Amino acid sequence: MRTIGLIGGMSWESTQTYYRLINQGVKARLGGLHSARLVLYSVDFAEIEALRRRGDWAATARILGEAARTLEAAGADFLVLCNNTMHKVAPQIEQAVAIPLLHIADATANELHRQGVSRVGLLGTRFTMEQSFYRERLEAQGIRVLIPDAAQRERVHAVIYDELCRGVIRADSKAAYLEVVASLAGQGAQGVILGCTEIGLLIQAGDTDVPLFDTTAIHAEQAVEAALATKLDFATPHPLT
Repeated sequence: MRTIGLIGGMSWESTQTYYRLINQGVKARLGGLHSARLVLYSVDFAEIEALRRRGDWAATARILGEAARTLEAAGADFLVLCNNTMHKVAPQIEQAVAIPLLHIADATANELHRQGVSRVGLLGTRFTMEQSFYRERLEAQGIRVLIPDAAQRERVHAVIYDELCRGVIRADSKAAYLEVVASLAGQGAQGVILGCTEIGLLIQAGDTDVPLFDTTAIHAEQAVEAALATKLDFATPHPLT
């Protein structure tokens, strides 16, 4: 079994979900008392978020690059960045180390292709929904991405930072998210990506008839597959632009 290097803490609420899903996945495949070999570097989210609000992506890249180097030195065979938005600096993280990064958008694209989905809605932070680093990664792999309107994007973003990252789950926010999901489906989305690792804390597949693609669960599952595969091969034919 390979050792997984988790860059977490953004927020710890979703990082603990990664830890649980990865260990459950290894146990399901190997049985008995098996659990995952992994090392975790958990950052101070307040520091990361302050830099992100100022638009200082270079500083966040340096912090996460150092986290990646620490995990590599600790024996990690590959990296999992437990946050969608911070994949904006995925290229800098990859440049900081010799071990590969399992990119969350690639993992999601793999699952969408497996299910035959080519037109999908995207929920996440404003950065993930509005900037190109995530959407273009999917679109380069033949997946058309729809995003909510401006007012919906604002609500989705606010719920993530003001509630979910603080462990707060509210019924009215869940209802608002489900309205956005229905709106995207009405525009032709075959499903909706939960493109923030906290959103799965609020809405799940049983809440709607629209297929939901929880990036946390998808990413964790493919991390388990990589840890147990005969050969480690993360094909990324469409680099970030």
